[in-house]
Amino acid sequence: MPIDRRNFLRGSLGGIAGLGSLPLVGGLAGCQTMPVAGGHAPPKVAARTLPVAKISARVSVISGAPGNVVVLDTGDGVLLVESGSVELAPSVQKTLGSGHVRTLFNTHYHADQTGGNALFARAGAQIHAHTITKQWLAADYYVPAEDRWVRKPPKEAVPTVTFRGKGELKAGPEQVEYGYLLEAHTRGDAYVYLRDSNVLVTGCVVSPIRDPELDWFAGGWLGGRADAMDDLVKVANEQTQIVPAYGPVMTYAQLKAEADLMKKLYELTADLVHHGHSAQDMMNDHVLDKVDRKFQDPYKFLYDVEKGFQAHYTNFGGNVV
Repeated sequence: MPIDRRNFLRGSLGGIAGLGSLPLVGGLAGCQTMPVAGGHAPPKVAARTLPVAKISARVSVISGAPGNVVVLDTGDGVLLVESGSVELAPSVQKTLGSGHVRTLFNTHYHADQTGGNALFARAGAQIHAHTITKQWLAADYYVPAEDRWVRKPPKEAVPTVTFRGKGELKAGPEQVEYGYLLEAHTRGDAYVYLRDSNVLVTGCVVSPIRDPELDWFAGGWLGGRADAMDDLVKVANEQTQIVPAYGPVMTYAQLKAEADLMKKLYELTADLVHHGHSAQDMMNDHVLDKVDRKFQDPYKFLYDVEKGFQAHYTNFGGNVV
């Protein structure tokens, strides 16, 4: 019988075997990371104009930064969701032209979405993010999969306006809703919903073209992701355009299909991990062959699934690395 993901933490400790016994793989701190502390800065990339797709009267999507950056024209400036990587943020800025960025939202802390924070903050942008995202950006952090520390970005890159639940603001004629997605990709994920334009920005919580990333070391796990997908489906409607961190704009039907996939993956793996199955055991059982999705690195995905379950299931603060 599958374990209900909202009650997963109620299980006993007895069902988990071999904490920390697997080789150290997976658990990468998200889509990309900041430069290594004490290492070399990323190579400079000449600023260039990036591809832009206009998806409504006021909203455009800049792609290749390396992910998607959503641009809302407020009439007297620009609201951005994500700032791109540190290398490509100047290209985002060049693509915007004369548009002055007044407000910037981060959906989570990973460097491919927040690397341009300092650049836009120094030009006057106010950065909004979940409180936990601010905490991750305000300190050095460890990447267990690579056994290294990542240096915190400049202080200007740290969000100055934070939230814990839901909130709204007015950006020109647009009503902007934002809200927390609990432990879906990291522990500080958020969505941004441009209500009047009916555009929903999901960050890496929705991943149609990449293996779903579960940053278990930062609190992300499969149960949280499945719940978050349900929340996103409730925010959206049949006409909503959904913008993930990577990949083309999605339809509501595609969002629902992704949500169904996450629930199915949860049902396939929760009871197995509860009874001590490792990522390799699940690979041997061909668990992922039971869903309509091809994985680029199936072992890494299942390793992250396993570690996320262990971290949330034990809930004792021990070493799950």
